[in-house]
Amino acid sequence: MCLYRFVTPHRIGKWYPDLLTAQRQAFAIGAGFLDERTGEFYAYKDTRLETQDPVMQDGAEGIAA
Repeated sequence: MCLYRFVTPHRIGKWYPDLLTAQRQAFAIGAGFLDERTGEFYAYKDTRLETQDPVMQDGAEGIAA
């Protein structure tokens, strides 16, 4: 499962389990524009999308808890 967040020069978004939720939250904080009619997301200048695979994050995927 991949996690998504948008980062601007002044804000770092939370991690979300799906891209659509991350886009909606980025729109809410002013990091981009989400066209509700078409579903297209347009990130503003200097906004970038980060992804993370939580299983591979610390290299401990083969260790039982």
